[in-house]
Amino acid sequence: MFIIHRTRRFAILLYALTLLVSFPGYAADTDIDYDIAIDLATMLQSARAVIGANQDLINDPAIGDKGLTGAVVRARAIEEFIKAKGGEAPDLESDDLKSRLLRAQVEAIYHVVEQHQDTINQPDIGFKGFVPAVFARLVNEEFQSKMGAEAEVKVTAPPELIRNRKARPDEWEIEAIRKTLAAPDWEPGAVYSALAEKDGRPAFRVLVPEYYTPGCLSCHGGPKGELDITGYPKEGGEIGDLGGVISVTLFRK
Repeated sequence: MFIIHRTRRFAILLYALTLLVSFPGYAADTDIDYDIAIDLATMLQSARAVIGANQDLINDPAIGDKGLTGAVVRARAIEEFIKAKGGEAPDLESDDLKSRLLRAQVEAIYHVVEQHQDTINQPDIGFKGFVPAVFARLVNEEFQSKMGAEAEVKVTAPPELIRNRKARPDEWEIEAIRKTLAAPDWEPGAVYSALAEKDGRPAFRVLVPEYYTPGCLSCHGGPKGELDITGYPKEGGEIGDLGGVISVTLFRK
């Protein structure tokens, strides 16, 4: 069953209503699940922004110890999350699903940064390769190793933009990206969500679209085909193009 947020697509909504009988009892918790998914996506974006803002520091060959520890990144990520949520701090202490998932995600942020201290602090080397995209993938993998039975978070993109095979979209994501998020009449920034199976299990799935900003174009802009600093050919993207999607899955019992 499809549950559409922030869209007026009547045809899709009508289709959603016809599928209610296929997912009995699932609709009641969609608002709660949507809120959880958005918080997970927001926390990932917040932590990734911290790594992005510190790229010059990380890649400075003249500095050894950068002071960018797991504790520092975790604290700054939470600060960014609070700003993004309009002053709402995450509850990381309770035993409800949202708190447990956010707690695991914050712990993953901490552990990934701690595990890469040697890379971050390596002197006499410029570009370290510890870029926001790599960081986000590692955080998501750590999160899934702990919470994969209940939830998954992945940063993916239209298939033609995928650089790492681990980030490839599945069939459901491909269809949603091509037919909905990339559609000319889709409201930019609107979040897509649906009740849909994943790996044979019923789940509530959310796609948060992300668009190229000026900071993205050094790697993903033009000239198309030219190698960027990471060694990948640039995609020739422009500001405002759909560049990626944070895909959140919450499994239903």
